[in-house]
Amino acid sequence: MRETFVAGTTAILDDDPRTALVLADISAAAFEPARQRHPDRVLNVGIRESLLVGVAGGLAQTGLRPIAHTYAPFLVERAFEQIKLDFGNQDGHGVLVSVGASYDNAQAGRSHHAPGDVALIDTLPGWEIRVPGHPDEVDALLRQAVGGDGSVYLRLSTRGNDAAHAGTDGRLVPLRTGRRAVVVAVGPMLSAVLAATVGLDVTVAYTNTVRPFDAAGLRELAGAAGDTVVLVEPYLAGTSARVVDDALPDRPHRTLGLGVRRVDLHRFGTPADHDVAHGLTPDALRHAIADFAAR
Repeated sequence: MRETFVAGTTAILDDDPRTALVLADISAAAFEPARQRHPDRVLNVGIRESLLVGVAGGLAQTGLRPIAHTYAPFLVERAFEQIKLDFGNQDGHGVLVSVGASYDNAQAGRSHHAPGDVALIDTLPGWEIRVPGHPDEVDALLRQAVGGDGSVYLRLSTRGNDAAHAGTDGRLVPLRTGRRAVVVAVGPMLSAVLAATVGLDVTVAYTNTVRPFDAAGLRELAGAAGDTVVLVEPYLAGTSARVVDDALPDRPHRTLGLGVRRVDLHRFGTPADHDVAHGLTPDALRHAIADFAAR
């Protein structure tokens, strides 16, 4: 996904003088050709993530369309106050693009893990949040984000599904139909969910857009599945539980949130080890989904 982002952003910088890119060393080598062509619109502030976001917010105030990019925990958790103030409170808008996801670089330790990034951005009003599940979904989401005028968080990962399944319209994409529950797979969780639900009487729907959430699509799918909803998200478990409640305020419903658990692991291991620890392997997902749907 990062390679697609670099190619797409480089092309956008060449084509649109309104755009600017702000880096904090991460991916700087990949963007060096773009920096040489556009030294006034490709800025590397070094390992200063608060400055990264502050500069991007300032560029937004001048009328440019800034893209701020670095590792997820540095971009969102470390610089959250600047996102809140220099974009939100100043009514500035731009595009934040992260790599690293929840634990793509698990071996680097807790400083490189960011399971809470989407929940943090979700505390701020008006942000769109896109979580592509395949490299082929990245370019269209990036171009839509940069071409708009709002604030967008694009969360990239080294992990992904076997194929692309969604465009940019934000609608839930049903891939299987069942009666006992609707399982919403977000971004790179889809392949694991499809493997986990083979033979289960559940609907599986995919999305790469969690804010705004397709409430109308969920109402339709949940109504045919007993208003039982399972969210499988590649970040903090239950992050989108509130949007399910918002989508079904007039109907009794049940919701199960699966994702990264609220535990602080001190043995970092590999991403596969974290999948086991957080119950996100196909076998663990199958057990959790089947048990909840059968109640």
